[in-house]
Amino acid sequence: MASKAKTQRGGFFLGAIIGLLVGVLVALGVALYVTKVPIPFVDKVPQRSAEQDAAEAERNKTWDPNAPLAGRHPARPNNEASGVVSEAASAAALPASAASRPAAARAALAASAASGAVAAASAKTEAEALQFYVQVGAYARSEDAEQQRAKLGLSGLAARITERDQGGRVMYRVRLGPFDSHEEATAMKEQAASAGYTDATLVRVPRNP
Repeated sequence: MASKAKTQRGGFFLGAIIGLLVGVLVALGVALYVTKVPIPFVDKVPQRSAEQDAAEAERNKTWDPNAPLAGRHPARPNNEASGVVSEAASAAALPASAASRPAAARAALAASAASGAVAAASAKTEAEALQFYVQVGAYARSEDAEQQRAKLGLSGLAARITERDQGGRVMYRVRLGPFDSHEEATAMKEQAASAGYTDATLVRVPRNP
């Protein structure tokens, strides 16, 4: 029985040693297999050279993370530079403004002269289209008008009688004139006032064609 037990223990240790050796060999084989088989997604990446790494490092030195935003917002000029530009623009604008003032003044004077000439021509045309009278009185009866004209004749003033329908009634007007200018009519009005006809009035009417 003792020899049989020794034989079993010897066989157990021998089997354990053999199993251990077999495990080591299997582990060694697996290790060799793993080192020779390419690792997925790793060996497919191309290897970089030292020159490429140096070039990449040089690009990273000047890389600006805000560069993509530069196109979205307009660049703000430097305050100092913008001040120089604005001062130069103002200096350039001042001579132009000063040079334009005399031209503007000349244009204003020319426009004023033209307006004055037009007004004078219009006044002259209006004066030529009118006649002036000095009216001494207006009467409802022709006898009264004739009597007034006779009195004016005694004062050296030649008058005439004109008729006009006013409100369904005929009015007889005693007038001095006609006169071609306002000045002549005014002088006659003053003369009539000196003769005692202070109610005399100046009347203008369209000239007959």
